[in-house]
Amino acid sequence: MRNAPTILHLDMDAFYASVEQASKPSLRGKAVIVGGLGPRGVVATASYEARIFGVHSAMPMAQARRLAPNAAYLVPRFRIYRDVSERVMGLLRELSPLVEPLSLDEAFVDLEAGGVAWDAESARLVGVKLRSDIRAATGLAGSVGLAASKMVAKIASEEAKPDGLVLIEPGTERGLLGPMSVRVLPGVGPATGDHLRRAGIHTVEEIAEAGEDELVRLLGKAHGHALYAMALAHDERPVVAEREAKSVSVEDTYDVDIHDRMRVGLEVQRLADRCVRRLRGAGLSGRTIVLKVRRYDFSTLTRSETLRGPTDDPAVVREAAARLLEGVDTTGGVRLLGVGVSGLADFTQEDLFAQAAGEMAVEGEGDLGEGGAVAEKALATSGAAVEGDRDGDAAGEAQPQPAERRWHAGHDVRHAEYGHGWVQGSGVGRVTVRFETPESGPGRVRTFWVDDPALEVAEPLPLVAAETPAAPG
Repeated sequence: MRNAPTILHLDMDAFYASVEQASKPSLRGKAVIVGGLGPRGVVATASYEARIFGVHSAMPMAQARRLAPNAAYLVPRFRIYRDVSERVMGLLRELSPLVEPLSLDEAFVDLEAGGVAWDAESARLVGVKLRSDIRAATGLAGSVGLAASKMVAKIASEEAKPDGLVLIEPGTERGLLGPMSVRVLPGVGPATGDHLRRAGIHTVEEIAEAGEDELVRLLGKAHGHALYAMALAHDERPVVAEREAKSVSVEDTYDVDIHDRMRVGLEVQRLADRCVRRLRGAGLSGRTIVLKVRRYDFSTLTRSETLRGPTDDPAVVREAAARLLEGVDTTGGVRLLGVGVSGLADFTQEDLFAQAAGEMAVEGEGDLGEGGAVAEKALATSGAAVEGDRDGDAAGEAQPQPAERRWHAGHDVRHAEYGHGWVQGSGVGRVTVRFETPESGPGRVRTFWVDDPALEVAEPLPLVAAETPAAPG
């Protein structure tokens, strides 16, 4: 572990909900809950105003509605979340070449590697400036933890929430962690926490007092050793700049169980296409196709098939997923389906054929034969500009819908007469829109027929207006 608090952990406060509040003036200071709005939806993020009522991430949306019936319930807008995240990550990369993103709203930074901090005071100044820069660039608040290790820096950022900064001096970690619940340590979830509680261990200090041998007896060798080290604040993990993806997948949870076998097959084909869009958006291909099926009784089956070479061909992925589905009994209904690709590579089997075909063209007369057909196919697909998709699970972003169902709560629209707004709700053939922008005050509300030709889906507006360059002279 280092002798200076130069590991920074940034956690954007209630990120999705904060973006929605910054984007929608009428929701500022009010309870906002973002997630899947169907009967089986879950909460992705709740604003701090909603947390007062007991609402939290991963809670079933039906329970959230009972706790906070008057909150604003919105479908996620992952495009704007990604855009804001890119701006924040860009600020982090200005500090150091070692930035380890954990999600859209969370990352570790090695300040020492960037030469911007070497002791407590310089680290604190960097943290203060970073929070100021983030607010100026995005209008949002982020909490910062500074410590000599990743584990303690993350705990410090939790202590800093909301909108704060906490620095833990090296040598003081055990005093901070000792009285905290065992659940504060990474890897201690509900099951491990209950196991420790039954053994009379409730705090981090009690883990340290129990001793390594007792923890190994309770939890097994690997988990016991790791937990004892964490209780002593020992964490030697470095900040890793690139976190290599091991798989790409998408899945959907359905509000009503699907019983029709043909419908299940069509959903699998649709998911395969979305998975390939994500794959291509990341510039990757993969060899192993994975099908995930959660049935009506919550039993989950996973089936996989490994191809001869990596591919990003949607037809190949669809066919493999269909073959996997043939071996799964869906009698009784399906509540979740997923398609994934693993064994990732940055080339495809078609690329190899195309390369060989190109060499043949140089050496021969240009007649590529069968290889030429594959090369043409590779060229036809490699230039497709398909945006990366997001898992369409219960908390996921709504997928394109028929015109009569495209008005998703919270999403952006534009009216020919009234300008930019967002959907407050829709039903019985009507859609209600509040017309406001991040720079305006709370806007007026109007209701239209869902097929009103003057109303259309719009792109999100920036949360902070771009500065106008000063005139020369």
